[in-house]
Amino acid sequence: MTVQISYKNTKTKNNTNNIVLFVDENFNVSSLKKHILGSDYAYISDLIKKRDDKNKIIFFDISSKKRIILVSIKKNITTSDVENLGASFYDKFKNNEISEFYLNSDTLSTQQKNLIGYFVHGIKLKSYIFEKYKTKKNNKNISIIITGKNQPSIKDKVKFKAIENGTFYTRDLVSEPGNILHPDEYAKRLNSLRKYGLKVTVYDEKKLKKLGMNTLLGVGQGSIRGSYLVTIEWNGLGKKSKPLAFVGKGVCFDTGGISLKPAKFMEDMTYDMAGSAVVVGLMKSLALRKAKINAVGVVGLVENMPGGNAQRPGDIVKSYSGKTVEILNTDAEGRLVLADALTYTEEKFKPKLIVDLATLTGAIIVSLGSEYAGLFSNDDNLSKQLIDAGEKVEEKVWRMPLNKNFDKLIDSKNADMQNINYVGGAGSTTAAQFLQRFILKKTPWAHLDIAGMAFSKYGGALNSGGATGYGVRLLNKLIEDNYE
Repeated sequence: MTVQISYKNTKTKNNTNNIVLFVDENFNVSSLKKHILGSDYAYISDLIKKRDDKNKIIFFDISSKKRIILVSIKKNITTSDVENLGASFYDKFKNNEISEFYLNSDTLSTQQKNLIGYFVHGIKLKSYIFEKYKTKKNNKNISIIITGKNQPSIKDKVKFKAIENGTFYTRDLVSEPGNILHPDEYAKRLNSLRKYGLKVTVYDEKKLKKLGMNTLLGVGQGSIRGSYLVTIEWNGLGKKSKPLAFVGKGVCFDTGGISLKPAKFMEDMTYDMAGSAVVVGLMKSLALRKAKINAVGVVGLVENMPGGNAQRPGDIVKSYSGKTVEILNTDAEGRLVLADALTYTEEKFKPKLIVDLATLTGAIIVSLGSEYAGLFSNDDNLSKQLIDAGEKVEEKVWRMPLNKNFDKLIDSKNADMQNINYVGGAGSTTAAQFLQRFILKKTPWAHLDIAGMAFSKYGGALNSGGATGYGVRLLNKLIEDNYE
C-alpha cells in the first residue's frame, strides 16, 4: 500500500467527494458553512449531536460516493498529537474502499504553524509496511490532496519527506532477514548512499586488523561473513566545523556465539543491528534535507556466530584504545563492537559530541519496557537535549545512572576489564559503564540502549508493528533544535 500526497493552492469545491475538514475540540461545525453544501451542513449539524466524545475523527456518509470527515484539533495541540491524529486517520480509512481524500486546510482555525504538515507526516509514518518477500502484495494506493492556503512551506515539505525516507530506510534495514542483510551485503548497501552526497568509507577486516580493532573483529571471527567498520560523513557547514558523531551497533545476526542463546525468540536477533540502522537512516535524512550541520555516522558491522574459529569465553583481546578485555560471555558482544568504534570516532573525527545507539541489553527492557530508551551519559547538557527532543517527537528516553562504584563490577583479574558483570544486577548500567571507558578525551557522550524500542510486535502510535525506526526522528530533532 502506498500513500501519495499532493498539494493544490486552490480552494476545495463545496461538492467535492470525500472531503476532510478540521473542527475544534467541541466539534463546533458553524465555521464549515462556507466550505460545504447547505444540505450537507444541515445533515451533519443534526447528526453531530450523537457523536462519541472520545473519538477525535468522525465521518458522515452523505451518499454511496460521498463522505465528509471531521477531524477535531484542540487549541494549543502538540505537534506530536497532530502526528498521532494523522496516524489514527490512516488506520481508520486504510481498509476502506475510498482511495482519494481532499484535506481542506482552510478549515484549520488554530494559528499554530505547520499542523497540516505534521498531520500528513503522521499518515505517512503509519502507512509503512514491509512486504518485500510476500508474493501477494497490497497494491492499494491512497491519494491525499491538500487544498487551501494553510500548507507547509517548500522547505518544510523537504524536511518531512527527508525524515520519512530516513525512517523508512532504517525500518527496511531492520526488517531484512539475516540471510540477506549480512555484513557483506550491508557494507555494499551503504556504499550506495554516496549518491546523496555522503562520503562513505568502508574498512574491511584487513584494514581493521592493521588498525588494531580486535574487540570488533573478535565478535565476527566465527562467521564466514566479513566484519566492517563504515564511516558516513555529511559536511553541510564546511570542513572547519567539528562534526556531531553518531555510532551504531550493527550485529546483523546474534546467535550469542559460543555462549549460545536459547532457541526461543532467537529469530528476533535479526534486528540486533538496529542501532546502526538508525545512524544510517539519520545520515540519509540529513543529506536529503541538506542539513546545515557537519555530522558523521560510524557503524560496526559483524555477525556473531558459533563457528570453529569463534571467540571463546576466557579469551583476552586488545582493543583499538590499547585497553585489554577479558571475554567472559560471547553474548555480550555489542559493547565489544562499540568499544573500538567509539574510540576510533573520538580520535579520528574529534567531534563536538558522540551519541551511540544499540540494542545492547535485555536488562533495559526489564527496567523500561517499550516506553523509553535507556539514556546513559557523561554530560548533563547533552542528556537534557536528548530528553527534550524525545518528548517532542514521542521517542522518549529515561536517564539511568553511571557511577565509578559500578566499575568494580567489570574490573578483571586477568585484563583491564571484563565484558560482563558476573555478580549480577545493573546489567544495562555496567554495559554503559564499560562503553564509557572507551571515551578517552572527555568528549560529551550519550549511550542510548534501544533494545525495547527498535522493534514492536504489536505496533505503536506511528508504526504498524515490526521495525519502528526509533531514533531517527529523535536525533533529527536533537540536531534541529540545538545544532542547526
